[in-house]
Amino acid sequence: MKIEDYALIGDLRTAALVGKNGSIDWLCLPRFDSNSCFAALLGNDENGHWLLAPRTNVSRIQRSYRQDTLILETIFETEAGTIKVIDYMPLGGHPVVSRVVEGVRGIVLMRTELVIRFDYGKTVPWVRSPAGKLVAIAGPDGLQLESPVTLHGAGLRSVAEFEVSAGERVPFVLSWFPSHELPPGPADSQKTLTTTEEFWRSWCAMGKDDGPYREHIVRSLITLKALTYAPTGGMVAAVTTSLPEVLGGKRNWDYRYCWLRDSTFTLYALLHGGYVDEARAFRDWLLRAVAGDPGKLQIFYGLAGERRLSESELGWLSGYEGARPVHLGNAVSEQLQLDVYGEVSDTLHQARRHGMDADPLGWSFQVAHTEWLETAWREKDRGLWEMRGQARHFTHSKILAWVAFDRAIKAVETLGVTGPVERWRQIRSQIHDSVCKHGFDARKNSFTQSYGSDALDASLLLIPSVGFLPPADSRVLGTIAAVERELMQGGFVKRYLTKAHENLDGLEGCEGAFLACSFWLVDAYVLSGQHEKARSLFERLLALRNDVGLLSEEYDFERQRLIGNFPQSFSHVALINSARNLSAATGPAEHRKNT
Repeated sequence: MKIEDYALIGDLRTAALVGKNGSIDWLCLPRFDSNSCFAALLGNDENGHWLLAPRTNVSRIQRSYRQDTLILETIFETEAGTIKVIDYMPLGGHPVVSRVVEGVRGIVLMRTELVIRFDYGKTVPWVRSPAGKLVAIAGPDGLQLESPVTLHGAGLRSVAEFEVSAGERVPFVLSWFPSHELPPGPADSQKTLTTTEEFWRSWCAMGKDDGPYREHIVRSLITLKALTYAPTGGMVAAVTTSLPEVLGGKRNWDYRYCWLRDSTFTLYALLHGGYVDEARAFRDWLLRAVAGDPGKLQIFYGLAGERRLSESELGWLSGYEGARPVHLGNAVSEQLQLDVYGEVSDTLHQARRHGMDADPLGWSFQVAHTEWLETAWREKDRGLWEMRGQARHFTHSKILAWVAFDRAIKAVETLGVTGPVERWRQIRSQIHDSVCKHGFDARKNSFTQSYGSDALDASLLLIPSVGFLPPADSRVLGTIAAVERELMQGGFVKRYLTKAHENLDGLEGCEGAFLACSFWLVDAYVLSGQHEKARSLFERLLALRNDVGLLSEEYDFERQRLIGNFPQSFSHVALINSARNLSAATGPAEHRKNT
């Protein structure tokens, strides 16, 4: 299936992707960086899956989330009748996927097929059926399936056929448990469905958003909440690995980690929505994760702040639509990327400005990192796009180094903390002069991707948002025009021209439009007073969401398909902030640039 044919369910610790055809093809269990992966990858026949769908031909499929929840309902219409499949994950206890088949009309013959594979499709478990239940064990992992429908083994699969009549309700409950413990006791699917619905609706009711884009903002906020690991407050970039940035290509990465550069955008999305507890938990995760030597700050961490995230290839997997290699882990975690220092400092500054309880550790950390950056800002790095080619003086990296000093200075000036502010002011001025001298191409009237280069980069759209230059500055307007001229294809924005500059990222081939970049152009339009352009682009971006409101990382405008890991938190954070920029006189972009 296409990536957009999937929907997300989750329990704030684990997540599953449910296909439009009634299959679950991805279920990440508690340890994202270990072997606990059932139904390993989308589109790999050698992996597991769990199908629950009509046995006869389906004439129509319609699905949606229950309003303000993460409970998915899929309606299958057949000639013999209509059924509804309800998919959700209850919160609390061992991870559980609950699926309920409800008869709506007539009598429908159903089939279910459960193929369990652990360790990314490599391990076939031992399956037995005690007391009418199905239990699968392999290594540290156990799964138990409870249902009134009895499944039987057939070629390393567990299968069954059953009928559902109008008004009938048939539950299936799949529970994970540590294999050294006893399987969980009986499950009450009706009770867990009720409590799950109550949780999500109560959570959404705490939100402050209103206006024309409330529905879109709330769906994206629910998605961000689902991508949050509740025990620590960390938020993964996506729940998948190796969904390709170009179909059949090699740009396939593991995104099941927490990126620092998303932090300011994420904090804004949560705080402006009224979710202070989630914002505080994220801020606290950030402080725990980055504690230590400032010179060894990583660009992303594990859900609990893990740092050793070595990269390997899963050679036995064919990849989504043949996109190989399939990766486990991500080697770029150890790259030097100066922009993350600015993002982290801005995050802590915004948290304090929004009235979060004072945290002395936060300021001492910020001082240490700012002092380290006093000399390090002059170094070459790999940039926010994690280039695997040669290190360069990336313009965006220098601008975010400027942000780090700017926010530290403003904290001293307005919040009563202490620091070497005069020295920081001098360095802030030096960085500003350096960027304007070496990162601006007068012939193009645009800032460029790196010093001495004529290549463009969509990250430069953030210049007015971070307050580096005012939106009406001719250099800002020139950069917006250059991005429109050179990086817009199919009506959306590419990060940079990969095909023309393969030596920059060390990879072959091109990629699609990076959705967050298109939202950044919306924000730049708003700040520069181009409101008609902003609204038009935003409406086109909304149209890219799938039928249940989800976005991946990128969009293939030639094939008109979502590509990249899914669902992508960065895309949804950018959607939320752009919607608010369009809906309010002072949105997140206006607020951030004035901080």
